[in-house]
Order: sequence, then C-alpha cells, then structure tokens
Amino acid sequence: MIVICPHCNKKHDIDEKKIPPNVKKARCNGCGQQFPLEMSQQPADETKNEPAAVVDPVKAVEKPAETRKLGVTLSKGGVGKTTTSVNLAHGLALAGYNVLLIDTDTQGQDSFMLGINPKGGLTELVTGELKPEEAIVKARERLWLLAGGKSLAGLKRLIDRKDFGGEMTISEALDSIDKSYDYVIVDTSPGWDPLTVNVLFYVNEILAPVSLEVMTLQGLVEFLKSMSAIQKYRKGVALKYILPTFRDHRVKKSTGILDRLEQLYGQILCTPIRYNVRISEAPAYGQTVFEYAPGSPGAQDYRELVRKVANNEDLFK
Repeated sequence: MIVICPHCNKKHDIDEKKIPPNVKKARCNGCGQQFPLEMSQQPADETKNEPAAVVDPVKAVEKPAETRKLGVTLSKGGVGKTTTSVNLAHGLALAGYNVLLIDTDTQGQDSFMLGINPKGGLTELVTGELKPEEAIVKARERLWLLAGGKSLAGLKRLIDRKDFGGEMTISEALDSIDKSYDYVIVDTSPGWDPLTVNVLFYVNEILAPVSLEVMTLQGLVEFLKSMSAIQKYRKGVALKYILPTFRDHRVKKSTGILDRLEQLYGQILCTPIRYNVRISEAPAYGQTVFEYAPGSPGAQDYRELVRKVANNEDLFK
C-alpha cells in the first residue's frame, strides 16, 4: 500500500499487515507530521520503484501531572518571542498535548500567524465581556488561543487602577480554566509593563529567546535583574530555558556569543533556532512552520525545542 503524507507529499510503501488494529493515524518519518491513514492511501503501483519506508503509528504521549505554565519573554524586542510561542505551542499540540496559547501583546500577532480572527480574547475574558468558551478559540487540533490585541491597552489601565493585587489579575482570570490543558504558553510584549509582571506572577517557567547579538545579551541581563525582583515575592517562577535564535553559521560573532551563553547557562541552553527564511514566510499564509515547510531546518529546530520542553526525545520519531 502506498501512503502519501499530505504535508510534505512524501510517499511511503508500507505493508498493511504491519499496521496495528484500530490505528487511524500515522506519522510521516520525513516531516514528522501526523495524518489520517484513510485519506492518504492510493493503490500501489508495482511499476513504480518507490523506496520502502516505515510509517509509525501515532504514539500516546505521557501527559504532565499538572498544567505546565510557560512564559516566552524577554524585555528586548526582535528576538523571536511570538514566532517561538506560536511554533512551540503548535509543536506541542502536534506531539499530542492539549495546549492553550495566550497572547499578551497589543499587536495581537499570534492570531495573524495562525490565520484566525477571533472576536475577543484575554481582555474580554478578564472584564467578563465574554465567557471562557467564547474568548478561547480553537486554532488547530489540540491547540486553543486566547488572543491579544489593542484592547489590552485598556486592560493595562484596569490593572494600574487597582489599589492592590493588580499583579494577580491574569492569574485570577485563568484559575478555573488552565487546568483543562497540559501546557499554557504565554507570549509577552517587549519591554516591562503591568502585563509582563502579571505573566511572571502567573507562569512557573520562563523561556527567554535570545538572538545572537551583543545588545540582546545586555537585554537578557537586564531582564534577569527585573525578574529577580519579582522572585522576592513569587518563589514559584524560574528561568528554565534560554533559546538562541537567528543562528547564522556565516556570522562569526554569533558563534562567539553562543559559546559565551554555553559557558554561563549550559544546563538550560536549548539547541539554537537557525536562521531560516521559511520561518519568516509562514505567517503570511496564516501557518506555522510545521504546516508551511515541515521539512525545513526551521521546523526541525522547533521540533527539537518541543522535545526539550516536553523532556521527551521520542517525540516526532
């Protein structure tokens, strides 16, 4: 039987007898994407000399014991926070986890990157204008979005007007909601504002994307100083991952900066995301890199990030 991956069009010649009973989906060993078997079959043509390949059944993933809440943040802009948030969230969903992506940026780019136009989002949830089932929209299989946008400017003013407890506004709004998900990924805006503080009082883990430039390293140092001030009042948040972005082997200085990061943060340093034009092209089509170019180096690097965060080297294999 010839099975064609609908994502990368790779053909696989497999033995039907080796497919376990009741298996409805498979994973392409070329791009790592899942797809329904029934929709991907074509009659085998013995005159074609297609290379044999094995398509493994989708494996059930071990879910975390409790919801993992991860903030993707750094006070400097242009380091790939939104790109990382969206692709990490979708990658975790593709791996089999239920994921909620929250956008806390007034630009609302997460919605654009996913090709959807929700009628509301985080602001409307906090103010009670929308119920959770109305504010949270399904963006992909196992991936839901709580959108950001211009209305967040009003939410900032609402937080500022509180006499006390303003830093817990987002936590209180999500308290009865986030337990339905395996992961909550929070995308933040550049700079340091009330919403960023709210995120640090909500999440437990921080992933800091760091472009391999000297000014970004300075931004990381400043961010860590600010975060240490938060940690005096909230012990439960910690920097867990540093993700080098825009890795370009042609630029010598980036290698030196990466070496320095390895010396300082070896245990929490992630495999760098290589500079790849496919990553920047994907949002124009309302797609993640896994959908737009599943076989690209960018997709490969973000799969590696998913494995790192989920602590599961077997994902997508």
